[in-house]
Amino acid sequence: MLTQEQAGDIFDRIKKLSSADEVEVLFSGGRFALTRFANNTIHQNVAEENYVVSVRSAFGGRTARAFTNKFDEESLRQVVCSAESLAKVQHSDADLLPMPDGRSAGEAPVSTQPSRYFQQTADITPELRAEGVKKIVDVADRHKLTTAGVYSSAEALDGIFNSRGLSRWHTQTSAEVSITMLAGDSSGWQKANSTDVGNLDPLALAEVAARKAVDSARPREIPAGKCTVILEPAAVLDIVGFMFWDYSGMAILDQRSFLTGRIATKLFGDNITIWDDVAHPLQTGSPFDGEGVQRQRVALVENGIVKRVVYARATAERMKRSEYKDKVGSIAATGHGFALPNEMGEMPLNIVFAPVSDLQSVEQMIASTERGVLVTRLWYIREVEPFEKMLTGMTRDGTFLVENGRVQGGVRNFRFNESLIHMLSNVEAMSVPVRSCGEESFDMVVPAMKVREFNFTEVTKF
Repeated sequence: MLTQEQAGDIFDRIKKLSSADEVEVLFSGGRFALTRFANNTIHQNVAEENYVVSVRSAFGGRTARAFTNKFDEESLRQVVCSAESLAKVQHSDADLLPMPDGRSAGEAPVSTQPSRYFQQTADITPELRAEGVKKIVDVADRHKLTTAGVYSSAEALDGIFNSRGLSRWHTQTSAEVSITMLAGDSSGWQKANSTDVGNLDPLALAEVAARKAVDSARPREIPAGKCTVILEPAAVLDIVGFMFWDYSGMAILDQRSFLTGRIATKLFGDNITIWDDVAHPLQTGSPFDGEGVQRQRVALVENGIVKRVVYARATAERMKRSEYKDKVGSIAATGHGFALPNEMGEMPLNIVFAPVSDLQSVEQMIASTERGVLVTRLWYIREVEPFEKMLTGMTRDGTFLVENGRVQGGVRNFRFNESLIHMLSNVEAMSVPVRSCGEESFDMVVPAMKVREFNFTEVTKF
């Protein structure tokens, strides 16, 4: 894999070719491999290794970016020329700041930066992935189910260098398994990933997915309406993920955030506390943002009260001069900016829900429910109304009726229309937050939730 020393050499070559006032180079890429299976057999195995250099040139208030994945002298000359040519024809941006140096970008204590590179994950071979798939298929065969999914592994890097002396580098590994189990009229699903493949258990995931498919067979139809739901962590993640684009200073300035006029107000239930914390042991990702600024731990919500949003450097400076400066709480760069230039500004990407004092397992939530619905996952989620964060979508791959404290069997899936504000104000119980992944949003550390008055609007045909 490309090393920091090799990247530093490439940056030095680019800097010599540059005539810009300032130059920044982002490095990304790595090795990615995937084993895909369907109909209980492996049908695809692919592997790729690729590294991309992204050059940003700045002349005063004008900046632009160009990309290449070739590192010979002529290719580097062309990408520098492209970035500079594009920058020179841009309109001047009065909000563009000088690139940060090492001191202004901030340094986090070494103790807060957990290792996210594991050699045993980097060493995963196609044979090892095939062994994992065989375990999954054996479970499917035993239950007379059809299975499909993926087992992937990766070794990735992110780096940034600029002409003001900033140098940042991050490497991490990952392994991920996604499993769907199909029966004649039902299905089950599980997905998990980790930087350490030792934490990944394809067999256990397959057993859960198969049990969901078997137990939800012959689904009955029950009426739609408002009811108590128990959302497993993947379902929580995929629905709440739609609100975090709004936790952005740029979103407030653009008047596209549902938090406009609501910061420092109580918006959710007392039991909702949310942080953005890149150093959390269950989180992954680079400890610096798209400009190389160190990511900070930020309290987004405390006991239902919206505390603040995150900022890129330029957004923080704009906010300090804006009409909203006295209504948004603390204003400072938090290390959450995207690479420049961009139109979105920033976003929290390392979401962690804080545990509550009276934690309950999913089994305990079921036992305390007189009548409700247990939801494995949600999909096809879309925003209906932005200010109340009204979303619509459907359940899938394991939806169950709960009555008298017990799971009574599968039910046909539902479409829902639900406000995230309403939902997070009606959480009756939560489990231990866990690292979870879904299909509609990015990975987070979230609990399962028992929610009252969740609004199902109609029953589907399956």
